[in-house]
Amino acid sequence: MPQPKPNPWLRRLPLLAIAVGAVVGLVYFRQYLSFQALGQNRDWLIGLRDAHYLLTALAFVAIYTLVVVTSLPGALIMTLTGGFLFGLFPGVVFNIGAATLGATLLFVAVRAGFGRDVATRIETQGGTVARLQSSLKQNEVWVLLTMRLIPVLPFFICNIVPAFVGVGFWAFVITTFVGILPAGVIYASIGAGLGDIFARGEVPQLNVLLRPEFSLPLIGLAALSALPLVVKYIQSRKA
Repeated sequence: MPQPKPNPWLRRLPLLAIAVGAVVGLVYFRQYLSFQALGQNRDWLIGLRDAHYLLTALAFVAIYTLVVVTSLPGALIMTLTGGFLFGLFPGVVFNIGAATLGATLLFVAVRAGFGRDVATRIETQGGTVARLQSSLKQNEVWVLLTMRLIPVLPFFICNIVPAFVGVGFWAFVITTFVGILPAGVIYASIGAGLGDIFARGEVPQLNVLLRPEFSLPLIGLAALSALPLVVKYIQSRKA
């Protein structure tokens, strides 16, 4: 007796929940994910941290994870907040851990909801897109790492696109953690110095990654991660 086919909408429920959460976050909580809100609530946040350090850390990681899962435009502010409240260390650990967890949850939800079907359809249809997909999957670690290290690619794009191509779960998790670490350290260090910036009534330079002293090392790391791809391409051309 044939087994009944599973309802595809059950696989899409997590993605639907994420979409609803994103709408709710944009409508009701977006104003709290800003530098101005952080400056206005700094004393309350510091008092909360000093009185309930563990609970504050857990709440921060949970909120940061939700921001990344729903792709709300507030991940940068959360990263600065992590450095501001907890210092460079353990702030950078909380930041990178929450960002990696949120990205992974979104990746899994997209892959289960639509990504696996799209990846299978690409493989079945063949053609140029299928060849690109096959090439990416053969070199997925280096491609994903390069995507993470380039400071101009939106974070949510790097979370969603791999789900539609069919990259491996652990390759995604590891390259996300390693790839966001350099920029995460830079922003956490800026966040750790926000107290002095607030005291002077100044606004932090949030485009710091565009400065040559920061962008050039990141681009260098991205180029280094892409080097195996270039070598393989040259070898295939010679073959």
